[in-house]
Amino acid sequence: MIGFATYVRFVRDNAPFLLVGALLTMLSSFGQTFFIAVFGGEIRAEFGLSNGEWGLIYMFSTAASAVAMVFMGGLVDKFRVRTLGILVVGLLASSCFAMAINPYAAMLPFVIFALRFFGQGMVSHVALVAMARWFIATRGRALAIASLGIMLAEAAMPITLVWLKGFFAWQTLWFGTGIIALLLMPVLYRLLRLERTPQSSLAEDHVVGMDCKHWTRKDVLRHPLFWSLMPALLFFPAFGTSFWFHQVHFAEIKGWDHLSIVAMLPLGTVALVTSSFAYGAAIDKFGAGRLFPIYLLPLCIAFTLHWYAPTPAWSAIAVVLMGIAGGGQATLPIAIWAEFFGTRNIGSIKSMVAAVMVLGTAIGPGLSGVLIDLGFGFEQQMLVFAASFLLAALISIAPLKRAIRQLPTAT
Repeated sequence: MIGFATYVRFVRDNAPFLLVGALLTMLSSFGQTFFIAVFGGEIRAEFGLSNGEWGLIYMFSTAASAVAMVFMGGLVDKFRVRTLGILVVGLLASSCFAMAINPYAAMLPFVIFALRFFGQGMVSHVALVAMARWFIATRGRALAIASLGIMLAEAAMPITLVWLKGFFAWQTLWFGTGIIALLLMPVLYRLLRLERTPQSSLAEDHVVGMDCKHWTRKDVLRHPLFWSLMPALLFFPAFGTSFWFHQVHFAEIKGWDHLSIVAMLPLGTVALVTSSFAYGAAIDKFGAGRLFPIYLLPLCIAFTLHWYAPTPAWSAIAVVLMGIAGGGQATLPIAIWAEFFGTRNIGSIKSMVAAVMVLGTAIGPGLSGVLIDLGFGFEQQMLVFAASFLLAALISIAPLKRAIRQLPTAT
C-alpha cells in the first residue's frame, strides 16, 4: 500500500492542480445540505415557513438542480477548467449574494436551486472531472486529496457558522461566503495558468475504457454496468442524508440528548479523511472496479448498529463506519467511470451520475419523513437501509467482473 511519504511527494509534485481540486470542492460546500441547513431556522423565520414548507422547497429545488446537471454537466468536456470553473464559482458567489438580499419567499426556490446547482452540482462536478482527466495512474490519490476540501469544510464550517451567528446577522454571513468565492476566483485562475483545453490535449492524455474505446453518454446508458451501479450510488446519498436530516428525531426516539449525536461528527470526519486516502491509494493499486462492491459493506453494519444502539457509543461506532464508507463514495464513483468508459466524455457521463446522487439527497429525507408520519419508525427504517446496501453491493458484483475482463489491461 502507498505510504504517507509517497502521498507527500505526490502532493509536492502536483500541488497547483491538486490545490485547484481541493479549493473547488471546498467552495462547493456553499451549496451543500450541511451548510444551508445551519440557516434553516433563520430562513423559516424570515419567510414565515413551516418545517414542511421549507422541506418541500428544498426537495423540489434540489430535484430541479439534478435535472439541470444532466443537460449542463457535459460542458466540462468542451471547456477548460480555467474557463468553466471560474464561471461557475462566479455564479455560485452570485447565488450567495442572492440569498443574502432576497426579500421574497416566492424567490426562495430559485435561490436554493442556484445554490444547489452551482455549489453541490457544477463546482463539485468540475473539480472531480478535472482530477479524473488530469491524473491517470495516480487518479485515486488525486481524487482523495481533492475531496479533502469538502471534508474539512464539513468538519469546520457548521460549528463556525453557529458561532458566527452569535455576532452577525445570517444574511451578513451569506454575503461573506459570496465574498470568499469572489476572492478565490483569481487564485484559481492563477493556479490554472498552465491548464490545457481537453480537445487540444495529446491523444495519450485521454484513456480508453472497455473494448479500447471512448464511450459516449448514449453508449453508457445502453450498458448494463451503468444500471447495476445506480442502486449503490443512489442509496448512499439518499439514506445517509436521511440519517443526518432526521438526527433530532433519531435522538428523541432513542432518548438521547441531541448534543450526543453532534459530538459524533468529528469521529466520522476523521474516519472519512483516513478512508479517502486509503481508497485513493487502493484504487491506484487494484482498480476501482474491484473495490466498488466492498465499500458499501460498512454501511450494512452501520445502519444495523443505529437500529440496535442502546447507548450513543454504539451509534458513534456506526458513524465511524459511515465515514469509512464515505471515503469510498468520495473517490470510487468518478474513478469507475474513467476506468470503464474512458476519459474523453467523462464530464457528460459523470453529470448523469451526479444528477442521480443529488436526486438521492432530495428524495431520501422526504421519503423517510413521510414514512415516519405513516407510522413506520425511523429505527425500523435503519434495517431497511442496511439491507438495501447489501443488495446494491450484490447487484454490482457480476457486471463488474464482466466489465473488468473487457478492460485493455485485463489479463
